[in-house]
Amino acid sequence: MIVTLTVHPSLDRTVSLGAPLRVGEVQTASGAREDAGGKGINVSRVIRAAGGDSLAVLPLDPADPFAAVLADADVEVRPVPVAGRARANITVTDAAGETTKINLPGVALNDGDLAALIDAVVAAARGADWLVLAGSLAPGLAADAYVRVIHAVRDRLGAEAPRIAVDTSGPALRAVVRDGRPDLIKPNDDELADLLGAPLPEATDLAEAVHAAARELVPNAVATALVTLGGDGAVLVTGEGAWAAVPPPTRVRSTVGAGDSSLAGYLLAVSAGANPAASLVSAIRYGSAAAALDGTQAPRASDLPTADIPVRALTR
Repeated sequence: MIVTLTVHPSLDRTVSLGAPLRVGEVQTASGAREDAGGKGINVSRVIRAAGGDSLAVLPLDPADPFAAVLADADVEVRPVPVAGRARANITVTDAAGETTKINLPGVALNDGDLAALIDAVVAAARGADWLVLAGSLAPGLAADAYVRVIHAVRDRLGAEAPRIAVDTSGPALRAVVRDGRPDLIKPNDDELADLLGAPLPEATDLAEAVHAAARELVPNAVATALVTLGGDGAVLVTGEGAWAAVPPPTRVRSTVGAGDSSLAGYLLAVSAGANPAASLVSAIRYGSAAAALDGTQAPRASDLPTADIPVRALTR
């Protein structure tokens, strides 16, 4: 079982254009779709589509129409009642794979809401394989909100606590790395540089630069880092080694949710006992599959690329 927490869920509206976006002009869309989104929800959707078990914890107003969209997504949820509607995120994609996003503010949460979410997460996570804390923090929450979740889960569940993965950025990620001791973080290369407060070091290629930067965190502050690089693939860094791989050629339709799909693919492989290299390949297959789909659809097994994905070991 993989449990996810999304404190800032969203209704993802994707508009597809047949030509590049022309700012200030009127264009006709070639298609549109709505998906229940938020990074944790996206991870749960991918795991469920792969036949795995996942439970999504999120704040949800009982009267919010978002509940109907969430029901259509075939995700098992544990909603925590709050007042206010989930935000809408708007994505515009064109035939060349260019993506423009407009993220709206969501429901503001307070300490009481966070305490209720923590109680729900602790109850859901008992005996789970992984707990995923994913996405930006909702307005009203302090930067250490995820740290509070991590400490509560480990303090209350003890030996029954799951491993914890965190996919966020900015002050929330810095707080987690400083005080949370997560089992896994999943930044992209820009988020990793921001986390360290400096540009990536000079290296022969991006993967080597990411590896050198991640070594400042792994294993002393973070057990494992999965760093996604978009079309350049991903780098996995653990206390035992580091590996890099690039995806096969992919016709990109939407990059929204691709990183969430990569994280889900990695967790699916790790939970099944795969070694680090195979887990990295699984992450890249799922990320590539998501990028080839419209909107924030969850890729299924039939969507995964079948081409070989060579993995290279990185040395310190």
